[in-house]
Amino acid sequence: MGVFTNSIMKYMDQGGWIMWVLAAFSIAALVVIIERGITFYKAKINTSELLGKLRSALKKKNVKAAIEVCESYRSPISAILKSGLLKYGRPKDDIEKAMENAAVHEIARMERGLGILASVSNLAPMLGFLGTVVGMIASFDAMSKLNDPAKVAEGISTALITTAGGLIVAAPVLLFYNYYTAKIGGFIREIESASNVLVETFGEIETIQ
Repeated sequence: MGVFTNSIMKYMDQGGWIMWVLAAFSIAALVVIIERGITFYKAKINTSELLGKLRSALKKKNVKAAIEVCESYRSPISAILKSGLLKYGRPKDDIEKAMENAAVHEIARMERGLGILASVSNLAPMLGFLGTVVGMIASFDAMSKLNDPAKVAEGISTALITTAGGLIVAAPVLLFYNYYTAKIGGFIREIESASNVLVETFGEIETIQ
């Protein structure tokens, strides 16, 4: 472990200030990745089970019990369905509008922090390429003025290290960004489906005499 740490610190020093900026980016991205992972894990529920309990309560015209079912799940989908249940008895447009507003709020909460991942995945390679330019400038400067092979090699080393560092940071961050974006897309589809089922259930129980 000590040898690995020493190697990392050596590369950080060779890469210069750009490597320290990349390190800060990677820490910020890691915090978001962990926090979003916990959030999405907690938000995952059995939607079919939730809808089954809701329909069972609503067919008995027990809206209070249906609301309690939603409160017991504590997820974005249940929160959105609860907003619709609270409008029970109002026109269909009012119910749909309430759920749409709740969905906008919940989706914004799920997307929180993803802008950081997008920024890191885009900026990290650019910083790496900036390090490449800086390193090559130093190399050519050493060749033209100092004629010092060691300085030339040092500049090339800086160029390669920063480029690698930028790509190493960007690749996994981009992977998690795409994964979480796909997860949100799945949540949105579930929200739309569940909302439609709730509205249809309202229509069904209104026909019950």
